[in-house]
Amino acid sequence: MAFGRRVRARGRYLRRRARLWGYAWRRSLRLRVVSTTVVIGIGSLLLLGTLLSTQVRDGIFDDRAEQVLADAASRTQSAQDRFDSATANSTQAVQQLANDTVRSLQETAVGTAGVVLLRSQDATGPIEILPFATDPRLRALITPLLSQAVREQDRQQWQSVAMPVPGEAGVTAPGIAVGSRVLIPGAGEHELYFIYSLAAEQDTLWLLQRALAVGGLALVAMLVLMTWYITRQVLDPVQQAAKVAATLSAGGLDVRMRVVGRDELALLARSFNDMAQNLQDQIERLAELSRMQQRFVSDVSHELRTPLTTIRMASELLYESREQLPAAQRRSVELLATQLDRFEALLADLLEISRFDAGAVELEAEQSDLRGVVDRVVGLTEAIAADRGSWLDVDLPAVGVAAELDSRRIERVVRNLVVNAIEHGEGHPIEIRVGAGPRAVAVSVRDHGVGMTARQAEHVFDRFWRADPARQRTLGGTGLGLAIALEDVRLHGGALEAWGSPGEGACFRLTLPRRAGMTIDPASESPLPLRPDRTAAETERPATDPSGPAAVPELDQEEQ
Repeated sequence: MAFGRRVRARGRYLRRRARLWGYAWRRSLRLRVVSTTVVIGIGSLLLLGTLLSTQVRDGIFDDRAEQVLADAASRTQSAQDRFDSATANSTQAVQQLANDTVRSLQETAVGTAGVVLLRSQDATGPIEILPFATDPRLRALITPLLSQAVREQDRQQWQSVAMPVPGEAGVTAPGIAVGSRVLIPGAGEHELYFIYSLAAEQDTLWLLQRALAVGGLALVAMLVLMTWYITRQVLDPVQQAAKVAATLSAGGLDVRMRVVGRDELALLARSFNDMAQNLQDQIERLAELSRMQQRFVSDVSHELRTPLTTIRMASELLYESREQLPAAQRRSVELLATQLDRFEALLADLLEISRFDAGAVELEAEQSDLRGVVDRVVGLTEAIAADRGSWLDVDLPAVGVAAELDSRRIERVVRNLVVNAIEHGEGHPIEIRVGAGPRAVAVSVRDHGVGMTARQAEHVFDRFWRADPARQRTLGGTGLGLAIALEDVRLHGGALEAWGSPGEGACFRLTLPRRAGMTIDPASESPLPLRPDRTAAETERPATDPSGPAAVPELDQEEQ
């Protein structure tokens, strides 16, 4: 079990190292460039070293093999001449002749590790002599395959062998065994072998390979240093540009790149600085323009208050005496009163938006029950829903939904969502749900009306945005309701989201943190879903006219 724990611990360590390496690989362009260059360089050096070493080895071996074969042929002929001139006719004399000849060949040879004389299996002479070798260990190097080739061929045969190194057990050195047939008087055919050592050639090859290895390591080190230096010269300005760009995107418009020299990177830095300066000038001009627009809206809204109050007083006098006027004039007075109400609402919304833009809005949050806010909104909008043929389906939790919120602002947000749902619900039920989670509370308002597309859902909170300008407002909205609602929700640190599908209705979800200003993730922490499941109200809706697709009116921004 201890071994298994060690294996698992080792595996976890390797996985962590692999993840760290993968993270560094993805994050560092310099590491990728250096690593790729080094890998390619090492591969190229290994291939070149292998090819060079192979060529040198083959050349050395071929040259040595030619020398060995020529020397063996010469000495074999010398031995055969000596055997032919001998007059020995007894077993002892022939044995002595063979031994002396082998010793003489060994003593006069240069680079020969040993000489071996073996009786051939095809020998037919009456005299049988014993095999003789200058080094008995070399007899094991004569393989049956080489012996058979010598017996069957009239020319000399050779084979590479691994020679034992004297004084070093288990250590071998390369060598060549060369064999030929010789005829001994009275003893018949025998096999004469010369064993040549290639240890010197092997040492030469090892010396060359070590030199190649040392040179390769030096080249790899130089390659790493050169690659690191080049990438530093190229990537440091790029990294500086990335940091400057990040600072610019964070609002630090006065940061600039350092310009060094007159090369291409210096040109990049100057161009980047010019772009940053132009961007800063443009943003400052736009910011000044935005401030002027905000001041204009705020000033106009305040300035219109005085004449609007005067007109309101005159309108109220006319409205109170409308029964004494002719029918056409009475209708004009009623329209005047209605449009004045709408004008006052528009001015109030413009002033509210200007306060948000100026950052002059303060949150007056206190611990409140979100169910009470929804109850008040339902009480105010039930009559409106009844006039449009809809009814409010409210689902409130049995326990309190407490959160720190500005009740006036959240009530305005919920009322805006409910009135919008009534406006676009086409007489179908309006579903209002309240949910509570560990860190967030939420309200969702769902209608089953015309719905909206994904593109419309992206713009539904824009100021004065209307997807269908031709659609008439029946509840007197100003076009700023959802924009103000979004600002109210952001002031709490919450989120206001919209979902819709043509012909299936729309759903708005308000998510608020339990504590005002606390950061939450509505996608994971909101207790209510944004995209609702199909309900019975949807399944009971009448089918679309088969003569063609139903027109999908667009969603307006409304505020009661």
